[in-house]
Amino acid sequence: MNGWLLAAGVTALGVTAVHIVGGHRDVVRPLLSSGLADEPKRVLHAVWHMVTADLALSGLALLYLSLADGTPGAGLLAWFVAAHFTAYAAAFLAITLSVKWPRPLLRLPQWILLLPVAALAAAGAA
Repeated sequence: MNGWLLAAGVTALGVTAVHIVGGHRDVVRPLLSSGLADEPKRVLHAVWHMVTADLALSGLALLYLSLADGTPGAGLLAWFVAAHFTAYAAAFLAITLSVKWPRPLLRLPQWILLLPVAALAAAGAA
């Protein structure tokens, strides 16, 4: 068993839970009650659900990989998931830092949840 990938998978599923609960309250509800036109509103709602599925499937893949350590291709898939979470964190950081907010890193703190999954998955893939 690969403990790094196990930790990454558990963390990713925790991030999924935070996304579902916090994201529904702080993002989805305000989005759906906003005055935004219906088509972009529904597209953004669907994208939120796509991210939910993506986070959950990535977490499950990491759990599987933790048990399949040494299986051909397991390391490559773990690197892919690490890169994936790194890209998500980078997107949040880039958007957060492009806005002139006071203490911007705490206004959109999602990157804080995403980077540990990337680091743990990378450690397990190595």
